[in-house]
Amino acid sequence: MAELIKQAFLVTAAAELVDAEGRGDVLIEEGQIVAIAPSINDRPPETAILDASGQFLGPGLIDLYSQSGEPGHEPRETRDSLRAAAAAGGFTRVGLLPNTNIVTDSVEAIAAIQKGNTSSLPQLLPWCAITLGTQGEQLSELGELAEAGALGFTDGVPIANTALLRRLLEYARPLQKTLALWPCDLQVAGGGVAREGADALRLGLVGVSAIAETTAIATLLEYIVEVPARVHIMRVSTARGVELIRQAKARNLPVTASVAWHHLLFDTQDLETYNPSLRHSPPLGRPADRQALIEGVAEGVIDAIAIDHSPYTYEEKTVSFDAAPPGAIGLELALPILWQTFVETRQWSALRLWECLCDRPAKCLNLTPGKLEINVPAELTLFDPHARWNVTAQNLKSLAYNTPWAGKTIQGKVSKLWAPRPADL
Repeated sequence: MAELIKQAFLVTAAAELVDAEGRGDVLIEEGQIVAIAPSINDRPPETAILDASGQFLGPGLIDLYSQSGEPGHEPRETRDSLRAAAAAGGFTRVGLLPNTNIVTDSVEAIAAIQKGNTSSLPQLLPWCAITLGTQGEQLSELGELAEAGALGFTDGVPIANTALLRRLLEYARPLQKTLALWPCDLQVAGGGVAREGADALRLGLVGVSAIAETTAIATLLEYIVEVPARVHIMRVSTARGVELIRQAKARNLPVTASVAWHHLLFDTQDLETYNPSLRHSPPLGRPADRQALIEGVAEGVIDAIAIDHSPYTYEEKTVSFDAAPPGAIGLELALPILWQTFVETRQWSALRLWECLCDRPAKCLNLTPGKLEINVPAELTLFDPHARWNVTAQNLKSLAYNTPWAGKTIQGKVSKLWAPRPADL
């Protein structure tokens, strides 16, 4: 059956396809966008009509990197529950990190993930491990994994053996796949759980110096000068890190960068509650770091916002702050909360936020994003910024509930998702 979406605000459509307020109609037939116009009256018989007045329609969102528990930790999250959470949050494609009990460092592991991408649901795209078992010692068979369909290569954890970096860049460069690296000097970071500074000291939390990130970024960039492979810098969390990336881009180094969404919303001043869902790695920055990250995103120095969905069970997270595993869920929450924080306050336009969650992640991954154009597959997200809902375990599709918004009412919800078939990507 054909479907006609009526009078939505079209986030990325060309100006001539919408009215003066940015609204338009979109007609979908057999999974393809066949018409876009300020108003569409000519449609097939028995077309389903969807009144989207007051809602925003844009290409499906793309998450750079998130985690499941499967295989090995299914009570945290399965691949099916991860897909359901992604759909509820407006994401049509999710980069799946390799660090589960069975690490994605083999063709068989890739095939197991791709096997689930058989219907019009969000697609899980497998990142493959740089090193065997993500142990940071021996390189995986990068060429073989690239041919098997790896999204790119990352261990999802810092690589402590910097002697591997040059060899890694040399091996990866001709493969034309993204290397996602998390720069962090683990020796400098030590056992810290909060960003070093007055707040950590006042709260009695062991601090992590910003130098743990910045020296690692500087080292990585020097390697890229020598071997200009395509590198994505994950989990930027410091003001100085933003500045180093700005300088690298001014030198035309082939780097992109992302920030995890929670680093744009919280800083060390929010740790007074000792909420374990605010324990992250890298830790939340100081207020100046958070402001620099926001400005970096607005300027494009930080290319994209990553969700870095990290599910844990209730038992794992219901411990003291410093004993909690780092990370929080976010696929179902990021769009509404980022919208209310930045779009409703007019800091960013709707288009800017959509770019940070769609076009820019696609660019980082060398993928083609969905488009609001005719004769392309319908890969779309319809978002209602006015809908209010309670963040409860019953209302979430994720199996996990580790979020600082647990039990709170938030505004904004995805109304519908049109996800592509694997063959259409």
